[in-house]
Amino acid sequence: MAEYSAGDSYPFHMPGHKRNGKLPYPLPYGLDITEIDGFDDLHHAEGILKEAQERAAEIYHAEESHFLVNGSTVGILSAILGTTKRGDKILVARNCHKSVYHAIEMNELQPVYIYPEFLTEMHLNGEISAEEIERALREHEGIRAVMIVSPTYDGVVSDVRAIGEIVHRYEIPLIVDEAHGAHFGFGTIFPENSNICGADIVIHSLHKTLPSMTQTAILHINGERINRRRVRKYLHMLQSSSPSYVLMASIDACMDFLQTEGEKWFCEYESMLLAARERLSGLKHLKVIKTEQFDLSKIIISTLNCNMTSGELYRILLEKYHLQMEMKAESYVLAMTTVCDSEEGMKRLVEALFSIDEELKEQNFDTVFTEERFPEADVCMTSAEIERLPETDFEIRPWEDCEGWISAEYAYLYPPGIPLLAPGERITRAIIAWLVHYREMGFSVEGSVTEGMLKVTGERNNE
Repeated sequence: MAEYSAGDSYPFHMPGHKRNGKLPYPLPYGLDITEIDGFDDLHHAEGILKEAQERAAEIYHAEESHFLVNGSTVGILSAILGTTKRGDKILVARNCHKSVYHAIEMNELQPVYIYPEFLTEMHLNGEISAEEIERALREHEGIRAVMIVSPTYDGVVSDVRAIGEIVHRYEIPLIVDEAHGAHFGFGTIFPENSNICGADIVIHSLHKTLPSMTQTAILHINGERINRRRVRKYLHMLQSSSPSYVLMASIDACMDFLQTEGEKWFCEYESMLLAARERLSGLKHLKVIKTEQFDLSKIIISTLNCNMTSGELYRILLEKYHLQMEMKAESYVLAMTTVCDSEEGMKRLVEALFSIDEELKEQNFDTVFTEERFPEADVCMTSAEIERLPETDFEIRPWEDCEGWISAEYAYLYPPGIPLLAPGERITRAIIAWLVHYREMGFSVEGSVTEGMLKVTGERNNE
């Protein structure tokens, strides 16, 4: 692309900026091309893009890989739509991203939910149990696919190998949203990626933890349980017919980095990361926490048992130390590190946390919420059934006045975009309590049209 941009070819074709270097904006116009001669076509790859995707499959130990320019979201949608038919049952980890729920809605699927363990001592959702997967498959006949997320946004890793062995005994595919684990399998301290662990479809968000531009991702396919033609069909339908060559070049550059520079960079990164984690273990009041199976690139700083809230810690790190964290949760702040972090940046984080820690004192975490983070869903209707109702069947009500009604909207915190409530589910007192609690803590609850309100239908109770 750089060579082409430097040549004397004049573009009587899209895009409209015509690679004009006189445009007064610092954007890569010179590299931005379309499907011109010699540059292949993502939707019918036969040349350089076919070769690039084959290299990605080799690097990730997959049988088949596809570049995604609409993020992991398009990969998740295509994976679910391609492995189920309209009205099928699907077993879904409740802590999956909202795009999973959108795929359920699009294909009018019947979801059966499985819940992560809630680790009370850390106030953190744990992994998905292989035993719980087996129980759900045994109790619910007709499930056509299983969808889990590992690692989670917080870095919690499930036993994908054990889950895959169980799922495959039922002759159905396992789809793993490994968006936050695109770095898995590289270096020495991170888990194997889910392709190696036996998953049938794996989705990686390169831009989350590797040197690739925002919106870049890859979908991998393995084994014979997948109708690959159907998955490819949905990728062609849902991805842009004008995929960005800047984004695709970014994916290819990332693959080149992993293949030629990755070992050196990961070695230096791991040394720096482990040293930082070792130093942070000396904090007196703030605590860096992790589960037994964990992605060490995620640094979770817990404010449990000290006189500072997660929101206060997030704000001080940003405003005083100019350190932008990835996310604040109810009792912790999440710092994401990657192979591209610098010694200077890691040092600033460590020193800032020790400086803040010195001013704190011990105090019990004040919350009334000791139950599971995800109250069990009472699914009364499918999303498709909700969509078919006339508008006269709906009301808009304040959260506090919704108990017993059926939701016609989502309610989730973003990030990470995991629904507390989905269309067709009955609204319980526990869900209302969580929504109100998050609002009081200053979190933004998204998904509904009107803030603090929900569009509902049905009777107030089950009588």
